[in-house]
Amino acid sequence: MLALCTRSRAERTGIAQKRAANPSELSERICSFASITYAGSPRLAMAPGEKIKAKIKKNLPVKGPQAPTIKELMRWYCLNTNTHGCRRIVVSRGRLRRLLWILFTLTAVALIFWQCALLILSFYTVSVSIKVHFQKLDFPAVTICNINPYKYSAVRDLLADLEQETREALKTLYGFPEITSRKRRESGSWRSASEGTGSKFLNLVPLLAFNQSERNKARDFLTGRKRKVSGSIIHKASDVMHGHESKEVVGFQLCSNDTSDCAVYTFSSGVNAIREWYKLHYMNIMAQVSLEKKINMSYSAEELLVNCFFDGVSCDARNFTLFHHPMYGNCYTFNNRQNETVLSTSMGGSEYGLQVILHINEEEYNPFLVSSTGAKVIVHRQDEYPFIEDVGTEIETAMATSIGMHLTESFKLSEPYSQCTEDGSEVPIQNIYNASYSLQICLHSCFQAKMVEKCGCAQYSKPLPPKVNYCNYQQHPNWMYCFYQLHQAFVREELGCQSVCREACSFKEWSLTTSLAQWPSEVSEKWLLSVLTWDQSQQIKKKLNKTDLAKLLIFYKDLNQRSIMESPANSIEMLLSNIGGQLGLWMSCSVVCVIEIIEVFFIDSLSIIARHQWHKAKEWWARRQAPACPEAPPCSPQGQVNPVLEPDDDLPTFTSALCLPPAPGAQVPGTPPPKYNTLRLERTFSSQLTDTQVPPESPES
Repeated sequence: MLALCTRSRAERTGIAQKRAANPSELSERICSFASITYAGSPRLAMAPGEKIKAKIKKNLPVKGPQAPTIKELMRWYCLNTNTHGCRRIVVSRGRLRRLLWILFTLTAVALIFWQCALLILSFYTVSVSIKVHFQKLDFPAVTICNINPYKYSAVRDLLADLEQETREALKTLYGFPEITSRKRRESGSWRSASEGTGSKFLNLVPLLAFNQSERNKARDFLTGRKRKVSGSIIHKASDVMHGHESKEVVGFQLCSNDTSDCAVYTFSSGVNAIREWYKLHYMNIMAQVSLEKKINMSYSAEELLVNCFFDGVSCDARNFTLFHHPMYGNCYTFNNRQNETVLSTSMGGSEYGLQVILHINEEEYNPFLVSSTGAKVIVHRQDEYPFIEDVGTEIETAMATSIGMHLTESFKLSEPYSQCTEDGSEVPIQNIYNASYSLQICLHSCFQAKMVEKCGCAQYSKPLPPKVNYCNYQQHPNWMYCFYQLHQAFVREELGCQSVCREACSFKEWSLTTSLAQWPSEVSEKWLLSVLTWDQSQQIKKKLNKTDLAKLLIFYKDLNQRSIMESPANSIEMLLSNIGGQLGLWMSCSVVCVIEIIEVFFIDSLSIIARHQWHKAKEWWARRQAPACPEAPPCSPQGQVNPVLEPDDDLPTFTSALCLPPAPGAQVPGTPPPKYNTLRLERTFSSQLTDTQVPPESPES
């Protein structure tokens, strides 16, 4: 908009004549205007072309990412978006109506986020489907072990000193007389066998009896005297270990030879204390015996298996595979995928399963190591390690034990649905068992690794890792104390094994139903035992009685296989459709609206912020690099509050420059003013100001 002068025609004519007569004054005024403009602007002076472009851009309608600010971008989005709530916020009139639309829109957005979060969470959940198949089933592997690991006649010389001290401790505590009535001990007295050996086991791990009235004192089994007990007292009951106040109980003390630390382990029953004390020394002795010798001292397949039938067909010891367990001796596995063949059963019922008659031979039992008579059996996969000590089922003598099976196959989803593992490759624990991964294998392997790390040797009841020896107090004097401390930490989940080990994603589980019947019956006992004795005359050199025998039947109740399979509760397609339904319900949005929101709120907003920062950086760099202009006057407060420039920010023209008052103290540029012919002022004034020309004065005036 041009600033027009409001003076009269005569005044303008006089001014034009004066300026034509004095061109230097016109140049001075122009330079003064430029100086004022430069001094009044807080920014660098813009070229006339750049200022015109800025003015045009300011007056043009704003479109999308061309908006100069975030506020203008949001306004443009609200006016042009397909989501009705945002548009109503801008176009609504009245503060109350606009406030209501803001409230409705924010509530809808909150509901969308809530519903979408629920949908995403449900996407990572699983649903379980159960399918029942009727088909010919593979028979599982069946591992059978005698509860007594080694024949007593074979290990008697190795355990003679230990048994003698155990009997002396029992006699001291409970007053038991020496027992020498069994035929297997007629070759010599236990007292004569242990003469001159001393009480090395009781000296190494002393047995103690605690009285409730004296908390820090206990009676020593070896000397019968009371002694002061130092260190913590830990009560062990079943599988749980916890701190316990001393009472009238029996226990033993373990100390570390390297330090003065000691711990007393007490038991709720003297039977448990004696057996645990005996078991510690038993493992220490057997750890020093070679594997070949231990196999020879245990039961052979011919000695253990008297009779065998499977699926109505006779079988024998050749259908069983030897498996040596450290705590159960020689065990034998049926259907262990010999020659890459897995047996299957054609029908359900006891007649089509496995029928085995076992010879237990109670006379060869170790009286302090085991307190029951019979065998243990476990059903497992062919590639699975049989943890007979954890989940084995006991079989009684003189009884027929029938075990009916139901097969359940489970398949779980791995991450992100659960923490299970397919083959254990993600678990940082080395598998020391020659079997496929399972949670039990991981836990036992982890404990054995911690045992090797902390105690310097391997625990006897678990497989031996490479380049490591089993613990014995000849080479590792502190292993018993270290083992109990480590086991206590394992039960309390302080070793980290429970947090590291994962469950397997797929596994088979056989649900067992056990029933018992007396076998053989009184009417058939005479002839049946006579026939079995004659059949086993080559292996068993004595007449069999029913307390030495046990019958086992394992079979499928039916051929129904139940499969439990996990599947995602929501698929990708269902998740997208549900989210789209929520967006359409609460915000009337579609996929195009979502893309529009992403473009405006993320891409365009970030580009505007980046563009502003870039312009600021360019201006800062230009001010830093530009040299000081000697012709530019310093900024003065007078220029910043110029009343002429405040209401008008248009570009100056020649006419408006004529109307400006002279700037006070304006400096004239050092260069001479340009000639008027270069400014083309003569032609301009001759065409535009012809009516202001004054006729020449007469000589009379």
